[in-house]
Amino acid sequence: MAPGSLRVPFRGARTGTAAARARRRRRLRVLAFLSPWLAGFGLFFAYPLAATVYFSFTRYNLFTLEYAGLDNYTYLLRDGEAWTAMRNTLWLVAVLVPLRVLFGLGVAQLLTHIRRGGGVLRSILYLPYLIPPVSATVAFVFLMNPGTGPFHTIGDRLGVALPDFFNEAAWAKPGLTLLGLWAAGDVMIIMLAALLHVPRSLYEAAAIDGAGAWARFRHITLPTVSPVLAFCAVTGVIETLQYFTQPMVAGKVASGRADLPGTHYAPGYPDGSTLTFPQWLYDQGFRQFNMGYACVLALVMFATAMVFTLFLLRRFDAFAGEEAR
Repeated sequence: MAPGSLRVPFRGARTGTAAARARRRRRLRVLAFLSPWLAGFGLFFAYPLAATVYFSFTRYNLFTLEYAGLDNYTYLLRDGEAWTAMRNTLWLVAVLVPLRVLFGLGVAQLLTHIRRGGGVLRSILYLPYLIPPVSATVAFVFLMNPGTGPFHTIGDRLGVALPDFFNEAAWAKPGLTLLGLWAAGDVMIIMLAALLHVPRSLYEAAAIDGAGAWARFRHITLPTVSPVLAFCAVTGVIETLQYFTQPMVAGKVASGRADLPGTHYAPGYPDGSTLTFPQWLYDQGFRQFNMGYACVLALVMFATAMVFTLFLLRRFDAFAGEEAR
C-alpha cells in the first residue's frame, strides 16, 4: 500500500475529532449562558418542590420530624374545611377569571373607539389596580356596607334593595367578584395593547367585503388577540388559585374584627363562604403547625394549577388552529 493512501483516514479522524470538540465547546457555552436560569430553577423550584413532596409524607411541626406514610393524604379526604375551601376557590376560578377577562376586553374595545378623553378614562379605570390590596378591600367593603355605604344609600333612594354582600354567605363570593372587576385595570391595559396592534387593514378589507361589527370582532379581533387572551386566562387562574388577601381582609372587616389585633380570626366569614384554599393552607401550616399536611395542600394546589393551565393552553391552541383553517 502506498504511503500517501494512509493520510485520508487519518485526516478524516482528525476532522471528526475537531468537530466533536467544537460541538462540546458549543454545548459548554450554551450551558454557561443557561447556568443562571438553571441555578435559579433548581434553587427556587426543583428543590422546594422535591422538599414539599418529601415533607408531605411526614408529621412535621418545625421541631420534630416523623414519617407518616399516606396519613396526610388520607386525612385530606376527610377534611371538610379543605373541600369547602376548594369549592370556594374553584367557584372564583370559574366565575371571576372569565368575567375579568371579558370585562377587560370589553373596556379595552370601548377605549379604542374613544377619540377625546381616552387617556383620562384609561387612567381612571387603571387606578384601582394600583391601590394596595388591603387598602382596596377595606375601602370596597365600606362602600358596600349596608348601613353607611353610598351604594346602598343610592339604591334605597332609587327603590332598589341591594344585598349585604360581605355579611351574607350567598353574596360573599359575588362581592369578591365585584371587587375583582373593580380592580381589573391590569387586564384592561394588556387587552388594550393587544387591540391597538391589530392591523387596521384587516378591518378595512372586511368592511369592504360587507362584514359587520360582530363578524369583524369574531373573525379578526378574537383570533388576533387569542395569545393575549390565553395569557390573561392562565395568569388569572394562577392568581385566583392563590387568592388570599382580599377574602381574608373582607371577612375580617365585615365581621368587625379588623381592629382587634392579636386575636385569632378563623378565616371564612360568613359561614365559610370566603374561605379559600390558600387560607386553609396557611392556617394549617403557620397556625396549626401541621407542615406535613400543609405540604399536601400545596401539592394539590400546584396540581390544580397545572391541570387548568394545560387545559387552557390546549383550548386556545384548538381555537387558533380552527381559525387558521
